[in-house]
Amino acid sequence: MQNNCTEPAETAGQYIQNAVLMASDSQNSLTKMVSVLDLIEESSSGLTFEQMLESMKLSRATLYRYIRVLSEAGLIVSLPNFGYTLGPRVAELDLKMRTQDPLIAASMPVMAELARTVPGVVLLCRKYRDKVLCVHQEGSSPAFRSGYERGQDRPLFRGSASRIILAYADTRTLARLYAGRSEEFAQAELGNTLDEVKARLAQIRHAGWDTTTAQITPGVTGIAAPLFDSKGTIAGSLSVTLSATSLRPAEFDQLTERIKLCAGIVSRAISQPGSKGN
Repeated sequence: MQNNCTEPAETAGQYIQNAVLMASDSQNSLTKMVSVLDLIEESSSGLTFEQMLESMKLSRATLYRYIRVLSEAGLIVSLPNFGYTLGPRVAELDLKMRTQDPLIAASMPVMAELARTVPGVVLLCRKYRDKVLCVHQEGSSPAFRSGYERGQDRPLFRGSASRIILAYADTRTLARLYAGRSEEFAQAELGNTLDEVKARLAQIRHAGWDTTTAQITPGVTGIAAPLFDSKGTIAGSLSVTLSATSLRPAEFDQLTERIKLCAGIVSRAISQPGSKGN
């Protein structure tokens, strides 16, 4: 009598392999669809279907499918003379983020109070891919305006709001970034080798804050402190940007301690179970 014990295991193995392949194909499809959105976002004006087709190297049918899904979701729209641009859903999501993000909710009152007493602009930033994005800001005056607006991104390597986040990157991420962008690390005065970069970022972590001058805007100084979630993971940064000549050394030290204190308040607020910043 033939033993068929191996047949079910083989069939199960094939089933699992096919399931993994299908999941991988689905993931690749989603990634490619998001890349269509990225392409439109990066365009200074609208993009036609043919322009996207040439840039994306997708089949015509696949691109049509992605555009249909993104259009139905309201993430992109088209006008005959302009092509495809970002859609109204993006504005809706922005409003939802401002009202529902616990980090923003917890930071707003702290930032508003800080902005009332410093001659600068208070920024809340989050890491986004390999860059840092301003998600909220408070304060401005005729004497000083920040060039770093809400929704504007900055590289991870330049400016205190970015560097304080970079300081808590894991070793693998840091090695990947350095392998492809070592010149940018050097230009940001973070080090000329990976070991030097690690040592400099360790110094920033130990201090609990960072400051830079003129790395983003000439004549502007930034002072930043890290924000952490309940697991101690870096969640973003709280910073103040102001004129490089507006503070005396003693005032600079006082402001630095105040920013660290405010960052600690926000970190504790978002670490409370079920907290929405209240």
